Amino acid sequence: MKITIESPSFGEEDEIIIRCHNLDDKVMNLLYALKNETVPIIGYMDNKLVKLSPKDIYYFESVDNKVFAYTQNAVYEVRKKLYEIEKDFSHTDLLRISKSVIVNLAKVSYLRPIFNGRFEASLKNKEKV
Repeated sequence: MKITIESPSFGEEDEIIIRCHNLDDKVMNLLYALKNETVPIIGYMDNKLVKLSPKDIYYFESVDNKVFAYTQNAVYEVRKKLYEIEKDFSHTDLLRISKSVIVNLAKVSYLRPIFNGRFEASLKNKEKV
């Protein structure tokens, strides 16, 4: 894979162009890395708006028509539906494991199948969802 870096002219917007014959795993991993670094998730805690990096989120959970993002040390309300998060972050490590939970596979120690086609995830922080 050839990599070329060019500096744009003054006033031009930064731009990333990917030219490839096939969308193989290398290209998808590159897209994933770029997307994770550029698309924050907005969370709310104590009436404060917080930009969250997807890589810092352990999982999302829907409870009573509200969606929450769980990080190492805090829980944030996210004003998106789970299906929107699932769509916005396709081609990332976020995986829907039930109707009410999306986990970040990068934060999972292991997945275990349970009944009705659902999974239980054991997270690196020792929590199970």
